[in-house]
Amino acid sequence: MALAEQNRGGRRGSPFLKHWVIPAGKTLVSIAATMLGLLFVTFVIGRVMPIDPVLSIVGESASKATYDAAREALGLDKPLVVQFFIYIGDVVRGDFGMSLLTAHPVSEDIKRVFPATLELATLGTLFGVVLGVPLGVIAAVKRGSWIDQVARVVALVGYSMPIFWLGLMGLLIFYGILGWVGGPGRLDIFYEDIVPARTGMILIDSALDGNWSVFRNAFSHIVLPATLLGYYSLAYISRMTRSFMLEQLSAEYITTARVKGLPERTVIWRHALGNIRVQLITVIALSYANLLEGSVLTEIIFSWPGIGQYITNALLSADMNAVLGGTVVVGLIFILLNIFSDLLYKFFDPRAK
Repeated sequence: MALAEQNRGGRRGSPFLKHWVIPAGKTLVSIAATMLGLLFVTFVIGRVMPIDPVLSIVGESASKATYDAAREALGLDKPLVVQFFIYIGDVVRGDFGMSLLTAHPVSEDIKRVFPATLELATLGTLFGVVLGVPLGVIAAVKRGSWIDQVARVVALVGYSMPIFWLGLMGLLIFYGILGWVGGPGRLDIFYEDIVPARTGMILIDSALDGNWSVFRNAFSHIVLPATLLGYYSLAYISRMTRSFMLEQLSAEYITTARVKGLPERTVIWRHALGNIRVQLITVIALSYANLLEGSVLTEIIFSWPGIGQYITNALLSADMNAVLGGTVVVGLIFILLNIFSDLLYKFFDPRAK
């Protein structure tokens, strides 16, 4: 009797082991391997760059004794394998070293600048999703019509136009000539440091504080760069949505639904669009990740104090600790977004479980 109960308990426990423990273990191993590869690449880049971090600290006029002491303090006198494991340990603890440009720990600098990029990329992605998905759906439904042609031209222009040119033209027209939006930066000088920085995102902080004058000023500054980034996101999302929808609209179940007399709105927006939501998750996640790490030119043009501008300034100043720290953070974002999209797969598509 006891043996039979144990066997039944083992059978009950096996699905949990099969569907949850083993996949979770595989995911953790995949994350660890990816992070290890990322750390190896950044470590090699930091060693092969023609920049001597010791000279950046002590200066070229320092004596040999001073140079050797700084080199030993940085651990650069140890074998490369030992340096690599020390580097891994530092990164795991969140220690990216000191920034030569700001004289602050790189981790603190990233905490300070990343919310600005997060706020900008999030608004841009929302813009791209809200407009890009319906545009792609309508273009697929009206295939070959003028609406489809306009949607394809919009996507083509979004892929082709240099973002620095669009940014400069946007500032010239909407800020310089029309005065509809705020200029470069996140706030006018008058509004800086008025609301407490709870999240680091001005729109959220000002809303939480109930200071709507700061909110309006912040929105006037972010609306143009977010729209430009959102336009690039819109181009990608609308194009992929159109492609996915065309495949679904030619499927037999769509023909069957129409023959049964279902309303066209239900066939398109519920059945066809519902069946591409899993693919759209990946598209939106990749678009979001690209905006988080690829908004360097936008941040430079609009003087947006985000991680893109931070890494660029650090690179121009030969501040390799800041460059490598920012690179690791961006890589980690890609990994986390991929994991998040996988979890959404299982939520929206029971077959993925």
